[in-house]
Amino acid sequence: MTAVVLVHGLYHRPAHFAAVAERLRTAGSEVVVPELHRGSLAADTAAVQAAIDALREPPIVLGHSYGGSVITGVSGAGHLVYLAAFVPDAGESAAGLGGASPRLQDAIGPGPHGSTILRPDRAAASLYHDCPAPLAARAVDLLRAQAPGCGRGVPVRHGWKHTPSTYVVCARDRAIDPGLQRRMASRCTDVREWWTGHSPFVGRPDLIVDLVRELLAANTSRG
Repeated sequence: MTAVVLVHGLYHRPAHFAAVAERLRTAGSEVVVPELHRGSLAADTAAVQAAIDALREPPIVLGHSYGGSVITGVSGAGHLVYLAAFVPDAGESAAGLGGASPRLQDAIGPGPHGSTILRPDRAAASLYHDCPAPLAARAVDLLRAQAPGCGRGVPVRHGWKHTPSTYVVCARDRAIDPGLQRRMASRCTDVREWWTGHSPFVGRPDLIVDLVRELLAANTSRG
């Protein structure tokens, strides 16, 4: 197993994972970072499923935040990684599990055509508070408007019930309560806890790279 699929969360873009993707590619992995924002959880899941289906082998699939709802619904993954992410069970959505923290909700404002945006002056404090200022500023600049309703989407299938999974709790998270993360982590095969905020792919990409390479090596040795 050498392939990796990285799945971003709401308001984010594939470019937010650029540092992680570059390091993994340099180490020899095939890395795909699908663009979400397809208008619904079902459409976002279909986009990630298409990326998985195009690979020659079952990949490690990592989902961040809302991306956890997306990767829950896919098939064909070799290992699922939930990074400060939602792990819905039958009939559950990200919003129903607890959704965004009050602090992150306060950062959400109206966008064009019924969409919502994250207010730049508040987004950094919620999402990137532990990241170096230049990296946090670039991450804020990359944020985009989000169509309504995706966080209320309910996955049709629940891959974590059949596929090995690792949950990473971000203990300094201001966007998704760490206590909620720990409760959702109990559904996964393995749990790690990092002393980071919500977005270690911005401030601590090497943590993610090291974890993914560890999982790749473990899956290769078992194969």
